[in-house]
Amino acid sequence: MSHYQIKELSTEQYAAWDEFVEKQCPEGTFFHKAGWKTVIEKAFKHPTHYIYAEKNHKIVAVLPLVQVKSFLFGNNLTSIPFGVYGGVASNDPEATKLLEDRAIEIATEKKVDALECRNRQSRHDDWPTKDLYFTFRKAFSEDDEENLKAIPRKQRAMVRKGIKAGLQSEMETGIEQFFDIYATSVRNLGTPVFPKKYFKILREVFQDDCDVLLIKHENETIAAVMNFYFNDEVLPFYGGSLPQARRLKGNDFMYWELMCRSAKRGYRLFDFGRSKKGTGAFSFKKNWGFEPAPLYYQYHLVQATEMPEINPNNPKYKIFIKAWKKLPTSIANPLATLLSPYLG
Repeated sequence: MSHYQIKELSTEQYAAWDEFVEKQCPEGTFFHKAGWKTVIEKAFKHPTHYIYAEKNHKIVAVLPLVQVKSFLFGNNLTSIPFGVYGGVASNDPEATKLLEDRAIEIATEKKVDALECRNRQSRHDDWPTKDLYFTFRKAFSEDDEENLKAIPRKQRAMVRKGIKAGLQSEMETGIEQFFDIYATSVRNLGTPVFPKKYFKILREVFQDDCDVLLIKHENETIAAVMNFYFNDEVLPFYGGSLPQARRLKGNDFMYWELMCRSAKRGYRLFDFGRSKKGTGAFSFKKNWGFEPAPLYYQYHLVQATEMPEINPNNPKYKIFIKAWKKLPTSIANPLATLLSPYLG
């Protein structure tokens, strides 16, 4: 008879956890990496519960959990906030159940509203499931010309316009230029930006698996994107641009440049992240030839009677979003440090 042990992650086990997530478990993603525990604790001070199952002294399943609690946005235990994917990453169905049972126990002990698992595949037909988000993932080639031909004609023309406009790309060693662009961009969308220290900590913790690409026109930075790397995948995750980038096709050029640079480094899968159906971002990614795949954000309700709705589609946030768009960044950014840690 096999015996399982459920344990809480310690710093000594970070390497073993990541070895499992990166090399031994096909369900592992960048958002399952142990470094997120450090990032979230240091940047936001949210309590974390990174639990794993051992069988015969080897890790066979992991479940990263973070409790995000606020007066405005409720109290939830999520795998994981600030990430697209989560839930159990496992090679063992019995271990999966044991970890989920333990997660429910923690959620009950903490008296949260709900336990949320951001699954790429549906795990529980009997759990309330949010059908809001889709992910966009596509393999690409080592050959730039082949990748350009794979982009549908209209979108390919946008990339060529960016090239013709004389746009240039370079990597940023810090995060200053990126943050200025990103903060302005999300303010224009009516969303509070994460604090600058969060992005600094991301780069410190993930090091070579996290970088920043800048797009310049006549020596002025007009667009920027922070990227994550996981096995053979590149994930452009936090992107922003100034209004003039639209005219110059800066965003199109930016993602094309990232694909070219990533291809040269040996990456072979482009993960465009999640978008809500019916949004401009959803259409943009489809126009690149990416097929949307549904994400299954599934909930075990504890204190709540319905799924949490902490997203811009919630009607009660519409007035807030409209007002936020009008704030100067000098006011919006300091205020955002109070709100954004609870918007994961």
